[in-house]
Formats: sequence, C-alpha cells, structure tokens
Amino acid sequence: MQITPIDTRVGTQSKYRFSNGNTLPLTGTPFAMNYFTVQNNGTEGSWFFDPQSRRFEGFRLTHQPSPWVGDFQHLQILPINRMTTRINDFAGSFDYQRATFSPSRIALHDNRYHIDSELTASTYGAVIRSRYEQHAAGVQFELPGKFELTLFKHDIVGWISNFSECEDPDFKMYIALHFSQALDLAATHLYTINCDPITVTELTHLAGQDARLCVFFNSAENELQLATSFISVEQAQLNLQRQLPKQFDQQLTEANQSWHHYLNRIVVDDVQHSERVQMFYTMLYRLFLFPQKFYELDTQQQPVHYDTKARMVRSGVLYTNNGFWDTYKTVYPFYSIIAPEILTEMLHGFLNSYNETGFLPKWLSPDERGMMPGTLIDAVIADAASKSLLSQTDLSHFLEAMLTGATVQSPDSKYGRRGTEDYLKYGYVPNTHDESVNHTLDYAYSDYCISVVAEQLGKPELAQKYRKNALNYRHLFDSDTQFIRAKDPAGHFQANFSATEWGNGYAEGSAWQNGFAVYQDIAGLAQLHGGQQSFYQKLVTLVNTPPIFEVGSYGFEIHEMTEMNALNFGQLAISNQPSFHIPYLFTYVDHPEMTQLLVKQLLMTAFTDRPDGLPGDEDNGSMAGWYVLSALGFYPVTPGSTEYILGMPLFDKVTLKLPDNKQFVIEAKQNVDHHLFVKDWLVNQQSYTLPFITHQTLMAGGTLTANLGLAPSLTKPTKMPFSISINN
Repeated sequence: MQITPIDTRVGTQSKYRFSNGNTLPLTGTPFAMNYFTVQNNGTEGSWFFDPQSRRFEGFRLTHQPSPWVGDFQHLQILPINRMTTRINDFAGSFDYQRATFSPSRIALHDNRYHIDSELTASTYGAVIRSRYEQHAAGVQFELPGKFELTLFKHDIVGWISNFSECEDPDFKMYIALHFSQALDLAATHLYTINCDPITVTELTHLAGQDARLCVFFNSAENELQLATSFISVEQAQLNLQRQLPKQFDQQLTEANQSWHHYLNRIVVDDVQHSERVQMFYTMLYRLFLFPQKFYELDTQQQPVHYDTKARMVRSGVLYTNNGFWDTYKTVYPFYSIIAPEILTEMLHGFLNSYNETGFLPKWLSPDERGMMPGTLIDAVIADAASKSLLSQTDLSHFLEAMLTGATVQSPDSKYGRRGTEDYLKYGYVPNTHDESVNHTLDYAYSDYCISVVAEQLGKPELAQKYRKNALNYRHLFDSDTQFIRAKDPAGHFQANFSATEWGNGYAEGSAWQNGFAVYQDIAGLAQLHGGQQSFYQKLVTLVNTPPIFEVGSYGFEIHEMTEMNALNFGQLAISNQPSFHIPYLFTYVDHPEMTQLLVKQLLMTAFTDRPDGLPGDEDNGSMAGWYVLSALGFYPVTPGSTEYILGMPLFDKVTLKLPDNKQFVIEAKQNVDHHLFVKDWLVNQQSYTLPFITHQTLMAGGTLTANLGLAPSLTKPTKMPFSISINN
C-alpha cells in the first residue's frame, strides 16, 4: 500500500456544533512527538483547519489531540516574500483541490506569494522546502505566547511557551531551526501584537510575547530544517543535528518507510471495493498517530523525558495525548495484534506516569487532564496481561497501581477514580457525583480488570474479591423500568426518569447508550432483563427506537446529540464510544445474524473517504479502531478476556502479518453488498461454531473464512462468549 493515496483530510470538516470526525490532517511519522498540518482558520480556535478554505496562514506544528482538549506548544511557519511596507495580515492562499495532504508530506502552491512549499517530518522535527519566484525569499514565524530566541547566520534557537493546561506553569518547547540559506539580518523584523516592526539588524537575542518574526535570505530556494525538545535547547539541537545530514528527499523517503513499517502489516485484497480499501487504510493511518512520544534520546541514545509534575528530566519512555475512555476498547486491543512491541513500550511509559504522579493516567495532554469517567487504562493493562505481553515484574507494579486507583481518593480530582470512597461504601457511585452511572459501570469493569491481573500473578483471593466487585453494576439496575439508572446515597433511583434524557448520571448519552457497558458480564445483564429472549427484545427496541433525545441536565443540544440524530440509526449512536460494542451484543443472545447485519450496514453507510466522512468524533484512533476491527470481522467486547466477537468481514481477503513471521488470513466468500449474513464460519478450513475467536488462535496464524449469503445461518453456537456469570 502506497502512502500518497491516503488523504489525511478525512473527518476534518467539523465545527463546534457538529463533528464529522473532529480530526486534523496530520503529517509526521507514527507516534511522533510533533505533527504538522496547515492552519487556514485560525480565528476559530481549536478548529483552525477548514478543508474548504483557501486561506494559508502557515504550516502549524501542533500537539492537539482533540479540539475539546486544545493545543499546546504550537508554532506556525509561513513562507513569504520580502515586505517593504507594514502589513497586518501575512496569510496567503492556496487551492485545496490541488494540494497534497498525506501522512508523510504536505505540498501546496501559495497563490499570493507565488511559492511552492512542501513539508515532510521526522519523529522530532521536519523539513520545509520552498521555491520562490524571486530572490526575496523569507519565512514568517507566528509566536503565540512567550518566547525567547537567538538568531545566528543560518540558525535560530530558543524556546516558546503556549499551552492550555499543565502541571508546570513554565513548561516550554525548545526549538532549533536551520536554514540552508544565510539570513539577511538587515531585512529581518519582529512584529509585535500591534504589528509595529522592530528591526533586528544588531539585536540577535529576542524575547517577548505574541509576536511574528519575519526572516529573509537572498535566494529563490530554501530548506528549513527544524527540531524540537521538551527538555532543553541542547537536546533540541541534538535532535536537529541527527537529521541535518538528510535533505528533503531522504527525509521523505524515511517518513514513507516509517508508515509502511506499520501499514504494510495488513494487506487488503479486494479490487471491487477500492473506495472501501482506501477508507480502511486511511483509518489504519489514524490508528498510528496517538498516543504521541513524549520522550527523546540523549547523547547515549537512551530515552529521557520531562516530568512536568516534578519539573525535572527523568530517564525512561513516556507517552502523551491519549484519553483512555475513548481508546481502551479499540486502539490498544488492535495494537496487541498488529504492534505488540509498541504496546509494551507504551505501557512502560504509562507506568512511568504512575511512578511520577502516584496514579495511572486517564487523559494525558501533555500531563493529566482528569477528563471523562473511569480509570480505563485498567482495561489496557488487563488485556495485555491476559495476552502475556507483560513480565511478572511489570504486572506486579501495574497491580499495585491499579489497586491504588481503586482504593485511594486523591486530593486532586484529576487523578484516580472520582467518588472512590462512595463507591467503596455503597457499591455504586451515587448521583451526588456527575456522570455517576458511567463511573459505577466503569469501576465495576475496572474491578474485573484487576481480577484478571491478580489471577495472572497467582493471587486467587484478590482475584475473587475483585471479580465479585465487578458485579456492582447490579446495584443500579431498576427492574421496574428495565434500565440501569442513577441512585442517590440512600439507595433511591433518581426521580422523573426518561430513557431518552441525556446527562443526569450518563456521560454524553442517555440510558440507551450508557446502560449496556457491562462488558465483563453481558450474560448477567441479560439475566437481569429476564433472560436471553427478553434482552434480545430490549436490543431490538434500542435499534428501532428513533434517534430522539432530551437535553436533560446538559441544558442545551450538545454535538453528540445532533450527530446521533443525523446518523439516524436508532439509539445505536456509533457516532460516540459508549455505543461501539452494542451491535455485538446480539451475539450474546443467540442472534449473531443481527450483529452481522448491523455491522455491515454501519461499515457501508456511516463511513466515507471524505472530509465529512466520519459519523462523530474520531478521538485518538478510537473510531478508526472500531472501523478497522469491524472490517476485519471481529471486535473485542471484553478486553481482558482474550476473546474477539465475530461479526462481518468487509473485504474479500485480508492478510495480517503477525510477529514471528506468522500470518492470519481473513476471507469473505461471495462478498457482495446484498449478502448481509454469514452462512457459516471456517477456521483453518474446518467448520467453526463458536461466536468468538481467541487471541491465541489468531496469533498462532491460520485462516478465518466467512461464507456470506442472503439468509442467516440457523446453527446455534456451541459456547457463549465470556461473561462472569457463566465463566466464574
């Protein structure tokens, strides 16, 4: 698969009130410390890119994982021509239809300045090559926030500081820039926020806040090499020196190779569905963006990172820009198959976060933000533990960290579980805490995850204790309304209940989206509903209920409400993470044909390879992960169980290239759009009647074949998927 056909603008046509992905067209290398994009809509804050805008405000170095989180330590770079008069707006323009936005390269022509520019990137930096029509070439640097820079003949070094939130109020990004052409200091100006130019002919040390620096050189071509560091100017210069011998073309070749290293691990063969193949690889690209490296390599090539809480440099790896509430159920299970080596390194980084803060991370950007319910890194740890990806020493450290999160109420609400003491007291989080239902369900699932790690470590009593706690979801089940609902501390359900009302205990949804997050015990949840048939009818009602909503405690229509309604797929809001597993629940009640039907319809209708092509926030690879896994034909409803629920393969043939030179091939026979059901499954050419496939079977290599047809199979599965109630 070539990288250039991937258009990174998929999902970028989004606004504050409606998301078609809320993505940015990021160029870089997989898991890079920096990414680069085009800024053309800067007055809109976090929505600084518009795929249909012709304005060009510059290449933006960005660390923004989500518009709802915001950017930190960003910088804009705009190639320009020499100015002789005061100008308030330096921005140019470009034809977005002729521009290139790929994982490894951005290329465009600035119509105002008549400059051809292209950018490619490395893990810690980038190269911008610009060709000018005249020997009056220059570059403008937009410097938001504080800065301190020193100018030399070919170089600029220093730091900038702008961020939305951080433990260290003096957190800086150090930069090192190298120009292939000598700077003309006599023509170089610093423009303050009022656009008053300051000539820097003699003054080569600059400091200030919110300014523009315009540098010029007497040439019609320039390559700007840049590198950054969160550690020091010296480290930024070291990062730059390591890439300086490589000019643009070599950097581009290496960037392409870095993407091929991961993308080539999945080979799709399906000539009749080329647009879907394109979409698949675009989603695959998004899976290798986040989390980002927050560590660098010192002079001895050893990993070091900046600890923002202690405000010092420490050894070891660290990762950032990730919200586990979004990513635990798709991104990390996917890594366990395709890139287990990078998953292990990430987990070591997250363990370093625990060592430095006292709690496992929940939402990092650059450090703990404390957003969203739960401590769902627990699921990432349990999943890796069940798949033998961690040593016993690592597991012991992680179990200590997980138990800390489960039992210690942090005085800083950003860290650990919210309402820990109340959860331990009542067995549920009461409605005196926001999003109390989601907290309760997530803590119960985390308790199951603790039991998995305890079992791996040979601690049966501890495992049994937390497996029992994993049934705490039952405290919130209301047998009268047949919904999981919020309770007060006295044990009374919250009054005036409506299943379509958002908020009031639920996060970004209603009881329909959030009341089925009992991943560890779907069979037990079915029993509370009166058995499999009753639960099946409940799921049918869910998908057949129109996508209506009441704004509830939100008080206004949030974008997730609008997106669910626009998707028009009943109350199954695949537009947001709480609904990701719902199509697969039908398999737990002996109706896998409903899973197949819903998954294929969603894959074919809810996703397209366009700027408006995603049904809701993509969120750090979480939605991309749902698409990729579902298109492969299976989905991890219960990370930690080693089981993947079978669904509906989208392509004729997919080859997964696994560790140890093994391959797992997934085939869909008679694969046409109107074949919505799987007649039968084969594993290694033998009839297969289980509704799931295990991680061990998959990683051993072999084949999974789905024979598709117009009508579903009536064959009943010989064993149900994992649930505590039937596997205890």
